[in-house]
Amino acid sequence: MSRVGKMPIAVPKGVDVSITADQISVKGTLGSLTRPMNGLVTVKNEDGKLLFAPANESAEANAMSGTMRALVNNMVNGVSKGFEKKLNLVGVGFRAQAQGQKLNLQIGFSHPVVKDMPAGIKVECPTQTEILIKGVDRQVVGQIAAEVRAFRPPEPYKGKGIRYSDERVVLKETKKK
Repeated sequence: MSRVGKMPIAVPKGVDVSITADQISVKGTLGSLTRPMNGLVTVKNEDGKLLFAPANESAEANAMSGTMRALVNNMVNGVSKGFEKKLNLVGVGFRAQAQGQKLNLQIGFSHPVVKDMPAGIKVECPTQTEILIKGVDRQVVGQIAAEVRAFRPPEPYKGKGIRYSDERVVLKETKKK
């Protein structure tokens, strides 16, 4: 059996988990998330702990039990604590500004770049060169951060661009005569 799938998920106080035959939904203080159930995995809620087990003995069911456990764990953590990604802008004149559900970026193009945030995602700019993307769905937060980074990824010679706060950019040496 999957090592990840064997570990139970402790449901914190204030989080409500409801399991039906076709979906699992989690509600907490920050919001609610639903995910369709996989037929290869059985889920039980026993006194505040979620237990996952493969429905049969196949390798695919075994793998899906670990996958479903990880996805549901991210849902529980998201509605209780939330997820955030931090991006830094590196470059002369690079600025970011959060205006409601829009992120305005000046990143060296002749025009400003505007990114609309989907529902459930909040964007903040503590300084002009920092962007904080927050939300309850880990996958959506990571996807939005990747899309913002893709506007101007760090280039390898000077390191200018948008990068994750924990990203380390290895700079290349310039061409010699």
